[in-house]
Amino acid sequence: QVHLVESGGGLVQAGGSLRLSCAASGRPFSTYAMGWFRQNPGKEREFVAAITNSGSRTAYADSVKGRFTIFRDDAKDTGYLQMYSLKPEDTAVYYCAAALSDIGLENGGTYNNWGQGTQVTVSS
Repeated sequence: QVHLVESGGGLVQAGGSLRLSCAASGRPFSTYAMGWFRQNPGKEREFVAAITNSGSRTAYADSVKGRFTIFRDDAKDTGYLQMYSLKPEDTAVYYCAAALSDIGLENGGTYNNWGQGTQVTVSS
């Protein structure tokens, strides 16, 4: 198992930027693919972005393509989600997750390790 802790959320105006971090402990982070998901109360969890354990492939939801970038620093056991040009509809609790498989990374069911989430609020 790997323990994940997100940070970097907060309140930002529309058009602003934030960088979320996901610090991992336990098993080596390089073993895992990583994903970011988001959720609002009463709504389903939504895929945001994912990166394979090697970092060679990434995937993004259409709603964030060109605005968000996922990357990782395995030397620091940390993954990141850089968010630019934020919109009010990006407001949500953001969760990072880790998976031992590189298949189906857009599906939350692929992941068996989740962080506690960090709130991102974008004001208009």
